Amino acid sequence: MSRPRPTRRVTRRATALVALATAAVIALSGCATWFTSDYANGGTSGDGTGGGGTSTSTPTAEDVPAELKPFYSQTLEWESCSGSFECATAKAPLDWANPGSGDTVDLALIKKPTDGTKLGSLFVNPGGPGGSAYDFVEQSADYAAHPSLQSSYDLIGYDPRGTGHSDAVKCLTDSERDAYLYDIIPGERGSAEWIAAYTAAAKDFADRCAENTGPLLEFIDTDSTTRDLDMLRAVVGDTKLNYLGYSYGTFLGAEYAENFPAKVGRMVLDGAEDPSSSGFDISISQAAGFEQALKNYLAACADRSDCWFQGSADQALTGIQKLLAKVDQSPIRASDGRELGASNLLTAVFYPLYNEENWGYLDTLFQTVGDGQADFAFQLADAYNSRNSDGTYADNLIESFNAISCADYPATTDPAVIADQNAKIVEASPTVGPYWTYSDIACAQWPYPSRRVPAAVTAAGSGPILVVGTTGDPATPYKWAEALAGQLENGHLITFQGEGHTAYNSSSCVADAVDAYFLQGTVPGSDPECTS
Repeated sequence: MSRPRPTRRVTRRATALVALATAAVIALSGCATWFTSDYANGGTSGDGTGGGGTSTSTPTAEDVPAELKPFYSQTLEWESCSGSFECATAKAPLDWANPGSGDTVDLALIKKPTDGTKLGSLFVNPGGPGGSAYDFVEQSADYAAHPSLQSSYDLIGYDPRGTGHSDAVKCLTDSERDAYLYDIIPGERGSAEWIAAYTAAAKDFADRCAENTGPLLEFIDTDSTTRDLDMLRAVVGDTKLNYLGYSYGTFLGAEYAENFPAKVGRMVLDGAEDPSSSGFDISISQAAGFEQALKNYLAACADRSDCWFQGSADQALTGIQKLLAKVDQSPIRASDGRELGASNLLTAVFYPLYNEENWGYLDTLFQTVGDGQADFAFQLADAYNSRNSDGTYADNLIESFNAISCADYPATTDPAVIADQNAKIVEASPTVGPYWTYSDIACAQWPYPSRRVPAAVTAAGSGPILVVGTTGDPATPYKWAEALAGQLENGHLITFQGEGHTAYNSSSCVADAVDAYFLQGTVPGSDPECTS
């Protein structure tokens, strides 16, 4: 999933890990509940059935350079964990350009073994960057890949370097993370005072990440992660990679296909990103995407008799713009003492927009904030940020998201270019855009410059790759799926005419096409143009 960019942190692309792959229901009682439609909690976690034993992997014994053999030939020791699952740890070189240095990274894997005739392993990634594929599989296996696929594949989630249960980026304490995410930046937005304060906070964050993470921080780019993924493919015994990636997981999959086209097995990229996009391209597209999703919500609300606003959707949008400006100037204090400004109000707005089923929570949000109450807005923002009600954080998503984003995308530092880009973002997105500016300030403070140059991928010589795009997706706009499918030499576009982020668990038509491809190798002769 790709994560939107509230101005308090690095935001480049947005993925709120909404239900670890795109759907979330927030309980009005004040708790955030990860929810995955009919596949909540995988339907299997901890039930003690299927797999659950101890086993070892049989690597493929591939012909690789001598310095890579210790990694590609390692044997995984799978041990029973979480009932029906098996867990293991693999080692990868810290620096793939210098694999013989002796420095390594631990990568955590979890597997739900198939109970049917095995076609191979199916690796999944929920997005982020920074999302835990380990937790995704453990907590929502049937959402990650439907039971029909699990009958033929070992379902595997591994946490990319820097994230989750693998060797992870570490930056801030929980209280420091609260300050970084929620404190109001002093000064008028865009003023010299505001920019100086934002820059100082970003510099402090970057310094803390470098201090607490160590050498790993330099090597958590997506290119390194694709090389980890290829090594894991070989280590589990698969000659080709079968892969289902969501949101940022599509970027990881596309880059893997570019680096290892001959190793691509069956690959589906749902909620596709465009690898040729610059950081600014992504910013302006997402700002416009969330603006349009908000308009779509308001239009749907206006058709309801119980809608919270009266008048037209355009009038309501103007009202939201005024509300954002008001809390930006005069933040609302919540019962826990935190102050709600425009950036965190937008975070709260974005969260339900990832899934049309959750649009109703926007009614409560706008009603309560309009009445001068901030608690519900913070419930939504906290769920987005993986913050628990006691002030602790469930994962390192904020740190790993920022670190991987800065590793993958060069920061713009020219003030004239930044000013021009800011103006274009506001023009493209009058509601979201004013609070989506200046995000490159954070990556400009990062201790390691990005080595990646955004470029189209062709994956020349690969097998068929299915690219799924949703026309109303705010986080990964549909045009990105069109672009990626067009770049790939063997790309095949599947369109879902609908709302929300990703489609495999929203559209039965998409699910049927994806499952038939993974199970029978069936490639659609043309775009099915799914409507349900």
